[in-house]
Amino acid sequence: MLPCPNCQSTHTVKNGFTHHHKQNHRCRNCGKQFTQNPTNKIITQNTRTLIDRLLLEKIPLAGIARAAQVGETWLQAYANKKLESVPQKIQNTKKGFDSRVRRTLVIRWQ
Repeated sequence: MLPCPNCQSTHTVKNGFTHHHKQNHRCRNCGKQFTQNPTNKIITQNTRTLIDRLLLEKIPLAGIARAAQVGETWLQAYANKKLESVPQKIQNTKKGFDSRVRRTLVIRWQ
């Protein structure tokens, strides 16, 4: 059997197929799923810069994923990580002569 890339155990079993029709394996020791010859796509810094600009334009994530040729799952995780790293503050503003106060969430991208 194939050794696990996570813990190097040889106690692995076949675990169906991926959506790309490649044999999927699972390690019985650590539970990691893997394929024999993974084809991980490296996302370049230029692509990340493009994605950052597109996120500021309020384009739907599905459109950005198609334009940048990245997976929607990866893009969602990337956008969430970007949002967490941005400092957020709430401003209270009065509108006109009304006594109600409106709260606005201000997010600044850097």
